[in-house]
Amino acid sequence: MPPEIGKSIQLGESLVNYHDLGEGSPILLIHGSGPGVTAWANWRGIIPTLAQRARVIAPDMLGFGYSSCPVDTKLDLDAWVAQLLNLLDALDVGSVSVVGNSFGGAVALALAHRHPARVKRLVLMGAVGLSFPISDGLNKVWGYQPSIPAMAELMKLFAYDHSIINDDLIAMRYAASIRDDVQTRFAQLFPEPRQKGVEMLAQDESALRALPHQTLLIHGRDDQVIPLEVSERMLRLIPRADLHVFGECGHWVQIERQAAFTRVVSEFLCADL
Repeated sequence: MPPEIGKSIQLGESLVNYHDLGEGSPILLIHGSGPGVTAWANWRGIIPTLAQRARVIAPDMLGFGYSSCPVDTKLDLDAWVAQLLNLLDALDVGSVSVVGNSFGGAVALALAHRHPARVKRLVLMGAVGLSFPISDGLNKVWGYQPSIPAMAELMKLFAYDHSIINDDLIAMRYAASIRDDVQTRFAQLFPEPRQKGVEMLAQDESALRALPHQTLLIHGRDDQVIPLEVSERMLRLIPRADLHVFGECGHWVQIERQAAFTRVVSEFLCADL
């Protein structure tokens, strides 16, 4: 069985694949929206470390990975927030600290805004969540058509340090992107014009101003997918926010700067661990 497959839980008409490791105060990890992404692919480098100090819950969001739902399910912030609430309720988890990456940051923001009592602290890494003109990088990510060259191009968009990209990584992510109906589902999530996807994931600025949570914003200075300016705007809007910027780092902060990212996140969440 591939490591991407964790535990399964039936939530209404949806079957959710999720990882649940460690004990203690819970941390919810929400992955990004790259083609072929899974919770494990996104967070495999930091789950073992965080699970030494906390309970780590990392689901495949509906429309991604090994989670499944009826083909006519409308997938948007309403559906993804409901998925997380249903998962937490099923696991008897009252409130969690939340770490959201890119697309996952937008879902984390929506969860915190709509259900503030369910969120303790908030970490947003390279997060969507505000309206901005879609970048060429994000347009290429959401417009991906499966091929080895196209996947290689995306890997170079994600990472500042291209030395971490090799043929095995490209082949692994390409294979994940063509498994079963993954590409069919992916193409339906963010169709042309893809600016609508940004707007669908965006919160009103007033929602960010009203957030009561301590929030850590993390961004790679050289991110070609979500511009650093998005996190800089969030910093000015969220009252209790701090921003940590990693130089010589792209959209894959948790991979390119794994040890430092894990340390910064652990220190920020230490009050809840």
